[in-house]
Amino acid sequence: MWSFSQIAGTIHEWLSTTFNPTITLIAEMVIAGVAVIGLFAVLGLVLVIMERRVAAWIQIRLGPNRVGPQGLLQSMADTVKLLVKEGLTPNGADKFLFNLAPYIAMVVAMLLMAPIAFAKDFQLWDLNIGVLYISAVSSISVISILMAGWSSNNKYSLMGAMRSGAQIVSYELSAGLAILSIIVLTGSLQISEIVKSQADGWWIFKGHIPAIISFVIFMIAGTAETNRAPFDLAEAESELTAGFHTEYSGMKFALFFLSEYVNVFIVCAIGATLFLGGWMPFHIGTWEGFNHIMDYIPSSIWFFGKTFFLIFLIMWFRWTFPRMRIDQLLNLEWKYLLPISMVNLLLMTAIAILGWYF
Repeated sequence: MWSFSQIAGTIHEWLSTTFNPTITLIAEMVIAGVAVIGLFAVLGLVLVIMERRVAAWIQIRLGPNRVGPQGLLQSMADTVKLLVKEGLTPNGADKFLFNLAPYIAMVVAMLLMAPIAFAKDFQLWDLNIGVLYISAVSSISVISILMAGWSSNNKYSLMGAMRSGAQIVSYELSAGLAILSIIVLTGSLQISEIVKSQADGWWIFKGHIPAIISFVIFMIAGTAETNRAPFDLAEAESELTAGFHTEYSGMKFALFFLSEYVNVFIVCAIGATLFLGGWMPFHIGTWEGFNHIMDYIPSSIWFFGKTFFLIFLIMWFRWTFPRMRIDQLLNLEWKYLLPISMVNLLLMTAIAILGWYF
């Protein structure tokens, strides 16, 4: 299979022969950090234009069609607009926490990029507890939202932050149980091992009906955790103006906006890794000829193709379903998704113990 490993190996070899080990390590960390920041910028531009195109397609309208060919430069124009807008801090706000909150949101998103395998042998940190790391670090994102809502000295911001806190804490349970069902099958928390376990087929197919149920629950919970419609009660414009980021403008607002899209990408990347094989091509058991043909497609194409397919699903949700009330949102989690997830995990455990998966 093709991958970025040769490029990474060439860079490492050149740095090793040019500098001592300490400088080589620092240089590689700097390169990785710059690459992640660059990926953030590209994701922001691509996902915003994708969101608008998907919305236009579903609502049978044109979408952006003025700036650049086919409106493709609209996201760049919006970025320039946000860069030149003045950042305001409201009177009575806690200035330190108000300014710190959007940076925490971005730092958490950057930390979550570390264990994700973007291609074969192309991973920033192959941590042996990668899935646990992602689940733990992603929980910190709610702190930035609560911090932004409380420090703004605005009742709408505070209400939005409290809604978001209740929502994220609730739906983390179902998302965690859905992830556990795949961990039970693989027997490992390491991302690379989870991907390798799907070399003869993706878990969404090998794990029978419980794997499909886990996938559906994970996508619903992931949509809720990223505050996306129809679960966007934290920033419901019809009730709370803009929710927890009502008082933010300029680049501080842009950081919250960007972190939301990056979190959507991360949720979909995790979903693609756990259920759809990550960078692993589509293989069917011992079909050597078919599997060999699939191997000609670069592993990075497989990974980003699956991830963007799941992103499309989440965007489809947003422009199809109406916004739920906060009581409906919490009822869905505590009365339906959580009990189903627990029973489904028991079924998956029985399947794993008895060896009934493919």
